[in-house]
Amino acid sequence: MVVLPAGTGHQCLSTSKDFLVVGAYSATGTYDVCRASPEEYAREVKIVPKVVPPRRDPIYGKDGYLLKLWKRTA
Repeated sequence: MVVLPAGTGHQCLSTSKDFLVVGAYSATGTYDVCRASPEEYAREVKIVPKVVPPRRDPIYGKDGYLLKLWKRTA
């Protein structure tokens, strides 16, 4: 499993025929595709710090590492 912090850009450069990507979001989260325009960047700089931490670590539950590592900046 890989957890990408909010605002982290990513791109798939290559895959094999048996590669599968599954995206998951917390119950309070939303999917937001952003492009590299100056206007969108300015909007995202304000939005990203407000992302709410998940209630549980998706692998280890309520006492998992993700919740211990999550840092709020807003």
